[in-house]
Amino acid sequence: MIAMAIALLLPARAACQGMPTYDNTNFISLVKQLIESGKQTANIIKTVMFLKTQKENIEKVNDVVRQLKAVREIGRNNQRLIQVMQSDLRDILDSPYIKPDEVARVSESFSAIIENSLDTMDFIDEILSNDYLKMSDAERAEILKEKELESREMVSNIKTKTKRYEDIISFRKMQDKVNNRETEY
Repeated sequence: MIAMAIALLLPARAACQGMPTYDNTNFISLVKQLIESGKQTANIIKTVMFLKTQKENIEKVNDVVRQLKAVREIGRNNQRLIQVMQSDLRDILDSPYIKPDEVARVSESFSAIIENSLDTMDFIDEILSNDYLKMSDAERAEILKEKELESREMVSNIKTKTKRYEDIISFRKMQDKVNNRETEY
């Protein structure tokens, strides 16, 4: 009888449809996934920032390495210039086939190259020691690379001059032998 009374009080559809239920476990799982996703995103952002910092550090190291390589190459080129001055130039100037008025010109041309080399070394010292107007490592590396190219040109120039004077001496030596040969006819 009570069941019948309840059935009469409730509309027919309500009894058939049932009451909606909410599954709290799905909602809690969704919230947990969102929180975990937020943590992962935060970690990814930290990783990206770390990688960006490391990239900048690597670029700085690369610039310093380029600077060191350029300075080392400039030093080697200056060493070559000194070796040429010590051996080849002395041979040229001591040759009896170089005229006295040519000695001054030869000395001046080689001295100009050596002076330029010394100026370059002073400039490099200034760049490396005084932050040269607060330039970046990349800018400093670029200037050093230019100076390295200049020093290569100086070595090439001094080799060319040395070769030219050696050729002049060789030609004059041969000319002297031809002019002073004894003929036996």
